[in-house]
Amino acid sequence: MPDLSVAIVDDHPMLMEGIAALLKRWGGFMLAATGTVADHIVPIARTHHPDEMIVDLSMAGDVFQAIADALKIAPETKIVVFTASANTEDAIRALDAGAKGYVLKGSPGEDLFQALQAAQRGDVYVTPSFATKLICALKEKTLERQKAISNRLSVREQQIVNLLLLGKMNNEIARELSLSAKTVKGYMTNLMAKLNARNRLEVVLAAQKLAAGANTPAMIRRP
Repeated sequence: MPDLSVAIVDDHPMLMEGIAALLKRWGGFMLAATGTVADHIVPIARTHHPDEMIVDLSMAGDVFQAIADALKIAPETKIVVFTASANTEDAIRALDAGAKGYVLKGSPGEDLFQALQAAQRGDVYVTPSFATKLICALKEKTLERQKAISNRLSVREQQIVNLLLLGKMNNEIARELSLSAKTVKGYMTNLMAKLNARNRLEVVLAAQKLAAGANTPAMIRRP
């Protein structure tokens, strides 16, 4: 199997040298390119199409947008963020942009190695000591989104959602709520728009997520 090509984008030359040394020591990796600012991420993706790219967040430019743009050009490239930022919002933004790993600087070198391996498998890796904090933040953000969506539903729409969760069809919902079939169909159209659903099944799935979010405890247990 040929070595995996890796690009490093970080504004600290000594750190880049250290990562390059680790790649050489681990074996199976080949340094393809380096950069020092966010604006280098997309050109590297376009020119080199590396298997993996290790990216810092604290560089000049919009790193999050650069990650998203690079993955449009080279979707096969796996991007691993290697940063000092233990801010959960930064991690969520990086993962939303398409990063496959989030490794904190100061972690053992093995963490970066594991992240590169996981990314190649199509998995997402987060520094273990940071993962629980990030999971809690993601859960909270998901609940906030679900609550925001739920709050946009009218009382009648919530009634229809509840009946959908009971497996009721449109004609049954119409009888239950003393509405015409045409009116129920209109509400379903509104629900599809509000829940970003394309059909009845997706409305039901979205409603199930809302119900699950409302009944999920705030605390997350460790596995």
